[in-house]
This record gives sequence, C-alpha cells and structure tokens, in this order.
Amino acid sequence: MTSRESLSDVEVERLRAFDTCTVSNAIERLNVRLRNEGFVSGAVRCRFPDFPPMVGYAATGRIRTASPPMSHRCYHDRMDWWNYVASLPKPRVLVIEDADGKPGLGAFVGEIHAAIGVALDCVGCVTNGAARDLPAAKALNFQLFAGKLSVSHSYAHIIDFSEPVTIGGLKIRSGDLLHGDRHGVLNIPLEIAAKISEEASRMLAEERELTEFCRSSEFSLKELEKRLRQSPGNCDLPWSPR
Repeated sequence: MTSRESLSDVEVERLRAFDTCTVSNAIERLNVRLRNEGFVSGAVRCRFPDFPPMVGYAATGRIRTASPPMSHRCYHDRMDWWNYVASLPKPRVLVIEDADGKPGLGAFVGEIHAAIGVALDCVGCVTNGAARDLPAAKALNFQLFAGKLSVSHSYAHIIDFSEPVTIGGLKIRSGDLLHGDRHGVLNIPLEIAAKISEEASRMLAEERELTEFCRSSEFSLKELEKRLRQSPGNCDLPWSPR
C-alpha cells in the first residue's frame, strides 16, 4: 500500500471498531512519529460523544465568517467546493479552518451543509470555527467537532480549498485519513493504516491480560514492574522512525 492509496471498505470498518485512544496507542507502537504529534489539541470539541468512531479522508477548506465574500452569495453557490469534496475517496470528512482572527463568529456547517455532506458520503466535520443546527446534524448521523457554537451563519464563505489547513495545532492535508470520537481527532499515517487493526487487537489483548492481573490475588508491585518493563509500549523506549 503506497502512502496515498485508500483503504478498502472492510479496512475502514475495522478502524471504526476501535476508539481513538486505542488507535493512537497503536500508532505509537508502530513508532512512525513523535508521540506529541498527529492529533488535534485545544478547544475543538466532539459535539456528539455517543456516536461511534468516525473514519474518513479529509476534504480541506478555509473559510471566513466575519465579513462578506468578494464573490458568491454563500457556500451554496460553490459547486467547485462540492465537486472537490466528491473527488476524494470515501468516506469523507469536511475539515474547515476558520481563518478569521477570532474564529467562530458564524457557523459554516449547519443542517443544509450536513445534509449535502451526507449525500456526498461525508461522515462528519472538523473545524476550529463554529457549528450550528446540532439536532438536525445528529439526526443525520453527521459527527461534528467544533470549537464553538453559533446561532448564525454570519458571512460564512469559502476562501480556498484542497490546500493544507491547521486545526488545533494539527496540519491536515487533503486526503489525510482521520479518526475521531469523544476523545478527539487524530491523523492516521496512510503508510501504516492497514496495520492499525492488527496492532490494536494485539495491544488490547495485552491490556486485558494486565488488567486481569491487577485484579487478581497474584498482584504485586514486583511482578507489575516486570510486566510493564516487558510491554512493547514501554514509554522508556526512544523514538526512531522505522
């Protein structure tokens, strides 16, 4: 699998079986990047924490909401944006950077944008800006990660798309593979994406064994130290790319 190949539907569903913390741990075990990289930090919040994990390829765009657009009445007019979204592998995730000095005055994504997104096989949206119409988006099973909520679109409009954006400190490129749930959003390196499910399953089995030991009458600090030192995920191991 090359760095830009998409996963099969079966592989996507396998990734959806794991929460984002487990996927993050599996990436750490595969030792392909620093542990303080690859995930969204800051105030971007999961708006539907009871939804199952979201997996999809990033459709990137930048917006402004504080002032009117120079052309086009609103995002409904931007068929070039929708055609770009439809050109990416499925499933898709809208990734919208609000480029205003104070992001989130108006909401780009609401009921209509969510409905069009679902029609185009989008499973959610990640934005440092605002969202609105939460009940409607939830009824569509369209996940939202947003920094704020807003009652108005204000002057929400696209200023560019398909270029890299930055959300919560994470640089996201068009076509990047994202995984998100109530814990947050992370980027899965495409070169190891097909290995995540196997690594995560192996890791969960090891964690279950350790948890059972902690609950057993055989528990001791000496044995705990031994088991932790033998763990493949030992935090003392230095990072070096494979």
